[in-house]
Amino acid sequence: MAEHRSMQRAALLDAARSLLSEGGTDALTFPALAERTGLARSSVYEYFRSRAAVVEELCEVDFPVWAAEVSAAMEHAATPEDRVEAYVRRQLALVGDRRHRAVVAISASELDAGAREKIRAAHGGLVAIVVEALAHLGHTEPRLAAMLLQGVVDAAVRRIELGAAEDPETITDAAVNMALRGLRG
Repeated sequence: MAEHRSMQRAALLDAARSLLSEGGTDALTFPALAERTGLARSSVYEYFRSRAAVVEELCEVDFPVWAAEVSAAMEHAATPEDRVEAYVRRQLALVGDRRHRAVVAISASELDAGAREKIRAAHGGLVAIVVEALAHLGHTEPRLAAMLLQGVVDAAVRRIELGAAEDPETITDAAVNMALRGLRG
């Protein structure tokens, strides 16, 4: 029975990822989750009390996976510059991934304080992995630099997501250049 429940919970989370990546948080409704999974709407409420609860669980499940992928890419880099570059490139390479699109949709949405706090903590964990590399590069305020760097990454993510005029590779290269050389380009 417990195994069946965990499979249904996983199916609901997967359906939530799809809905979020297709239509943002507006698309994430209990009727839509019920329809996608073939469960009765009342059954969806047995697993999650609210949309925010779905979002919180997705944060707990998906953000660490995403951060681990970014972290793994950084571990293979030889120098602090290479680690910063890997941090930017890996995040932008994940943009087409459905989990990533769901995370982006979640981050952009208006949610209750509990969900927002979980998102902030998850983002903080992601930013923390680049702080050390920035400190090695001689930044006197590596945490601030990491937050600003993540802002560049987030802007590049949005640009790629929007299907901007530039191709994703051009956007990625521009973000890497900005990260490593600032506005000198």
